Amino acid sequence: MQRYLTLFLTFTAVLLNAQTDNQKPQDTIQLKEVVLEPKKNSPERMAEIKDNVLFSGKKNEVIKLSNINGNFTTNNAREIFSRIPGATIWENDGSGIQINVAVRGLSPNRSWELNTRQNGYDISSDVFGYPEAYYNPPLEAVETIELVRGGASLQFGPQFGGMLNYVLKRETKKKFSFETQNTVGSYGLMSSYNAIGGNYKKFSYYVYNHSRSADGCRENSEYSVRNTHAFVEYRFTNETKLSAEYTNMDYQMQQSGGLTDEQFNSNSRQSLRERNWFGTPWNVFSINFDTKVSNNFSSNTKLVGLVGERNSVGFTATPNIEDAINPATNDYANRRVDRDYYQNFGLENRNIYKYKLGKIDNNLAFGVRLYKANTQRVQDGRGTTGSDFDLSIEGQFARDLDFTTENVAVFAENQFKVSEKFSFTPGIRYEYIKNTGEGRFGTSGDNDIAFPEETIARSVPLFGLGLEYKFRTTNIYANITQAYRPVLFSDLTPPAVTDVIDPNLADASGFNADLGFRGTFKNYLNFDFSLFYLSYTNRIGGVRQFINNDPTQGTFLYRTNLGEIVNKGIEGFFNLNITRLFEVEKPYGNLDLFASISFIDSRYTDFSIFSASGTAPNVTITETNLSGNRVENAPRYIHNFGLSWGNNNLSATMQYRMSGRIFTDANNTVTPSTNGVTGLLDRYGVFDLSSEYKFMKNFNIRAGINNLLSEEYATRRAGGYPGPGIIPGEGRTFYISIGAKL
Repeated sequence: MQRYLTLFLTFTAVLLNAQTDNQKPQDTIQLKEVVLEPKKNSPERMAEIKDNVLFSGKKNEVIKLSNINGNFTTNNAREIFSRIPGATIWENDGSGIQINVAVRGLSPNRSWELNTRQNGYDISSDVFGYPEAYYNPPLEAVETIELVRGGASLQFGPQFGGMLNYVLKRETKKKFSFETQNTVGSYGLMSSYNAIGGNYKKFSYYVYNHSRSADGCRENSEYSVRNTHAFVEYRFTNETKLSAEYTNMDYQMQQSGGLTDEQFNSNSRQSLRERNWFGTPWNVFSINFDTKVSNNFSSNTKLVGLVGERNSVGFTATPNIEDAINPATNDYANRRVDRDYYQNFGLENRNIYKYKLGKIDNNLAFGVRLYKANTQRVQDGRGTTGSDFDLSIEGQFARDLDFTTENVAVFAENQFKVSEKFSFTPGIRYEYIKNTGEGRFGTSGDNDIAFPEETIARSVPLFGLGLEYKFRTTNIYANITQAYRPVLFSDLTPPAVTDVIDPNLADASGFNADLGFRGTFKNYLNFDFSLFYLSYTNRIGGVRQFINNDPTQGTFLYRTNLGEIVNKGIEGFFNLNITRLFEVEKPYGNLDLFASISFIDSRYTDFSIFSASGTAPNVTITETNLSGNRVENAPRYIHNFGLSWGNNNLSATMQYRMSGRIFTDANNTVTPSTNGVTGLLDRYGVFDLSSEYKFMKNFNIRAGINNLLSEEYATRRAGGYPGPGIIPGEGRTFYISIGAKL
C-alpha cells in the first residue's frame, strides 16, 4: 500500500486581552488539507473483472503513465514499455507517429501481431485482413496502457501476441479543467498538447489537440502530425450511461530510407532519399453504451467505425541504387505511388453475469462481435519526378484491388471458484471470417491482368483454460489458449504476376501457454516471473515448383503453408523500493530499482525452402530444411534496468535497455547483403534519462535525454517501407517541456 505524505497545518489566533463578558475569541483559521503523492511504481495489474472482461489467470500489465518518467512527447516506446518484459520495439524513426511493438519474439511491424485498441475498440487498418496499426494516440493524452498476453485471444480476438489497449485521459471531478504541455527539443522539435474536460451534472466531456513537428535526427526525416479527439458522455442514472467519441489524425513524414551496412558504418545519419513521403489520414469514431441491469448483470456495447488512408510516394529502390538525375531526360526517375483506403464498421457486446455456486461467487463473461471492413488498394502508380508530397500519377494505377472482410464472433469464459483462493476459467470463442478480393493485379501492354474474385471463408473454434491460486498479496497463474492468424490480403496478392496461390491456403494456428508467479511483498516489492511457450504453425511462405511439372518450362513460386515456429522462454519483472525497504522514504523520498528481463528461444521446428539452379533442360531442384534456425527479428534476450527516484515534487529515471542480436531472414544470413536488406544485426544497449519537477501544485517541467551516450544501433532491416535497407536508430536527443493542469 502506497504511503502518502500528508501535511495538515492549523493556526489558531486568540485575542489574549483581559476577558470580559463581551469579549469573544477570534475564529479559528484552518488551512485546507494538502495531499502530496509521489509517483507509484508501475506496472500494476488488472482486477479480476474490469469493463466486463475477465482477467483471472491471464498474464497482464497496466502501465499508468503518470507514475513513470519518459518522453511522452515523441511516444518513446523504448522508455514507456521498459517495464514490460519481452517487449520488442522497432524504431523506424524518431517521430513516434507509429508505435511498433510485439512480445515473445513476434514481429513488431506496426504492432500487427497484437489486437491494438483505443478505449477498448479496434484502431488497426483491418483486424482480419491487414492488421497494421498506422495510428496510435499521442501518449500525452493516454492515462494507461493495458497489455494482455496470448490469453486475451478468447475475449478480444485470436491474435498470437494478445491485446494492447490505450486508455485515454478523462476529467471526472471538476466542472471544467484545462491541461497543456508544450515541448521543444533537438532537431527543431516543437510540440503542443492542449485539452479541456469536465463533469457537469449528468454530462462529461473531454477534448484535446496534439500538434508536433521536427526536422528529425537523420537527413530527410522531417515530419508534422496532428491528433484531435473529442468525447462526450451522458449518464441516465448511476448505472446507465451513453458516450460518443471521435478521433482524427493527419500527418506527413519524409522517409529517410534505408542504408547499406557500409553506408551505416560510414554515417548512420545520412540519407540517400529526399523524395520519399508517407502519410495516413485517420478517422475513428465510437458510440458506447454501459448499463448495469442488476447487481449480478452488467453489459457494454460499442459501435465503432474507421475511415482511413495509407499513402506513400517515393523512389523505392534499394540503397545501393542511386536516386540520380538521368542525363537523357535531365530529370529524376518517376516515383512510385501506393494508396490504401479503409472503411471499417463493427459492433461489440460484452457482458458479465455474477452468480453463486454454493456460497462462492462465480463470474460468466460472454459477448458477440460483428465486423465488416473494406480496403481498396491501388499500387504501382507512375508518380511525379518531383520531391514534394505529391500523390498524383500519370494514367492509372497498375494494380487496383478491392478487399472485403466479414466477421462474426461469439465468446464465453466462466470463472469457477473452487474456493476464495483457487479458481479455474475455461473459455471458448467461435470465429467466422470471410475474405473476398477482386480487381486488377497488373497490366501487360494495353491489357489488364485480372485478379478474379476469390473468397476464403472459415469457421474456427478456439478454446482456452486459465488457472489462478491466490495467497495474501501474491498469486500463481497459468493459462493455455489457442490462437490463429487468418490469411491476409498480402498473402492473396503475390508480389509477382508469375506467383501462384495455393487454393487451399489455410490460416496460421497455434497456442500460447503461461505459468507464472506475481504479486507484491509488503510495501516495497512488486514482481512477476513466468515461463511461456508459443506454437505458431502453418506459417505462409513460398516454394519453387516446375511449370506444368516440366523442368524445361522453368519454375514459379507457389505460396502455401510452411513450417512451424516455437517461441519459448522466461519473462520477469521486479520493482524494489529501496527506501521503503529500509523505512527511510520520508526523509529521502522513494528510490526504486526495477528490471524487466526476458530470454527468448525462437526457432523453426519444420521449415523447408526450395531453390532451382541450372538451365533447361538440366534444372536441379534443391530442398533446404531450416529446422533449428532462429526466427528472424527475434532477439535472444531483451533486458531493461532502471533506477528511479522521486519525492513529492521531483522525480527522475535512468534506464538502460539491452537487446540481443537478431537474424533478419529465415536463412540466418550473417554476412550483410550488398543492398542492406539481409544480414545479422548486432546487439545494442541504450541509456535514457527523464525527469519531472512539479511546482505550485498545478505546474510541471519535464526534461530528458534519449540515447544518452549516442549509441549507433539499428533495430531492423526493411525490405520495403520505410527502407529498403538497414534502418538506423535515433542518435542523442534532448527535450524540455513545461505544462499545467488547472
